[in-house]
Amino acid sequence: MFYVTGDHENPTSLAHRFSPRSNNRPDIAGHESEIRVLICTDVLSEGQNLQDAHIIVNFDLPWAIIRLIQRAGRVDRIGQKASQIICYSFLPEDGIERIINLRAILSTRIRENAEVVGSDETFFDGDPVNIEDLYNERSGILEEDDTDSEVDLASYAYQIWKNATDADPQLNKIIPDLPNVVYATKELNGLGETPGVIVYSRTAEDNDVLALIGMDGQIITQSQLTILRAAQCNRDTPGLPRIDEHHDLVKRAIDFISEEDINTGGTLGRKTGAKYRTYTRLDRYCKSYQHSLFANEELKKGVDEIYRFPLKEFARETLTRQLKAGISDDQLAALVISLREEDKLCIVDEDGQSQKEPQIICSMGLVNG
Repeated sequence: MFYVTGDHENPTSLAHRFSPRSNNRPDIAGHESEIRVLICTDVLSEGQNLQDAHIIVNFDLPWAIIRLIQRAGRVDRIGQKASQIICYSFLPEDGIERIINLRAILSTRIRENAEVVGSDETFFDGDPVNIEDLYNERSGILEEDDTDSEVDLASYAYQIWKNATDADPQLNKIIPDLPNVVYATKELNGLGETPGVIVYSRTAEDNDVLALIGMDGQIITQSQLTILRAAQCNRDTPGLPRIDEHHDLVKRAIDFISEEDINTGGTLGRKTGAKYRTYTRLDRYCKSYQHSLFANEELKKGVDEIYRFPLKEFARETLTRQLKAGISDDQLAALVISLREEDKLCIVDEDGQSQKEPQIICSMGLVNG
């Protein structure tokens, strides 16, 4: 049994020893250095692969539900082999409770919060949820939404980058120095994949978009996970000559992405996304209560920022979970205000400048071997 905190020089090294298979460390898997039980703080709750495990024990009661979600998300994610993930959470036993009085403090905060936002038994720090439901999992709050099943792909993509730079630190210099519009070609990874071109672009509204277009000029998929897997390669993967249609297919993909960006809400993105749903609900809410205290200036500023700027990853995940849980308009408004006050809502463009044309960041041709 080992432990890791933020004071450790390299927490990731212990994460690899605890979960070597999901971190592609066969040199550790099954070795005596592999860790079976790891006690840690929230230092490992973000950006780590811990899928070798399937049991999580929470010895504290976080005041923000996102902390529980982040912990479970390190284990219940792509690459998990177990059929069931078990999460245990504990309130303090009676002896300790008499000393720290945690339940009474929580009850007081619940009551005070309910008086402000007008609902019963709401969780703290802008994350409304019934506490009992959280711990008995009745609400399914820790499950992924079908419309947002790729909510953790940012962490997945980051781990790909981390693995690559760990294997070859020179990539930290090489990749950022590459110019936009750079391209490559590689062989298809496996059966069932279709030749075409992967295009990574940034839209006029500064939204990052991936698309895979086929040789017939039709979009095959925009699933980030599918595209990441199709692009997967290692340092020994040979580069192949560019296909003749490469640039024409990239142009078609960019035309499609630009048109879709307009048709699906422009700056708001897809109608199933957290940004679109949050904005439309709160915009309607503000109009309904425009002459009351509910539609205050702080809320209006938050709604305006949601429309104009990209959501931060923390905000997107939090809003997605709460929308799934059936958050009310009052609670959603309070959550957005809270996120904005903590500078966790949007990536604000301070100089007010935005790109007027979509950018081609890079592209990759996929061909049969």
